[in-house]
Amino acid sequence: MVRIGEVITPVSRLTAGARLGGMTDTTLKGTLRSDLHDAIRSQDKVRSGTLRMTLTAITNAEVAGDEAKELSDDEVLKVIAKEAKKRKEASTAYTEASRPELAATEDAELAVLETYLPKQLDDAELERIVRAAVESSGATGMAQMGQVMKAAQGEIAGRADGGRVAAIVKRVLAG
Repeated sequence: MVRIGEVITPVSRLTAGARLGGMTDTTLKGTLRSDLHDAIRSQDKVRSGTLRMTLTAITNAEVAGDEAKELSDDEVLKVIAKEAKKRKEASTAYTEASRPELAATEDAELAVLETYLPKQLDDAELERIVRAAVESSGATGMAQMGQVMKAAQGEIAGRADGGRVAAIVKRVLAG
């Protein structure tokens, strides 16, 4: 039980939920915060730095626009995917610029972010979903590519990069 006048530090705040009747944050953002505290305690600089940047990106997304709002887990996943894509692109750029040490840092940060993303679909599974979307939408040519993409996105939902999906849709519609 929390006593009057007891100071709740950031570390003890994590256990305060259990003392206050089991109220804990089960959202993805809450998990990120909890993992950040664990990374700080274990002095894992790469993990803590990556989680800090990710939580900052989430906060920026929450306050963007006309009015601040709490992001849902799906929206948080989109922010994490966006951050992962940035790391992938930066790693490629550093590799092309002959900077392997910086590319390795980006790859390490990408590995941290990928632990929070859903498992990516392989090409065979992705093609199966796209073919089903083509059949359900009745698409016959490239003019209906947008309809197929829309139909496929419901089932894919963040488990494949949009560029990969578009390439497979084009290939399936072309022939």
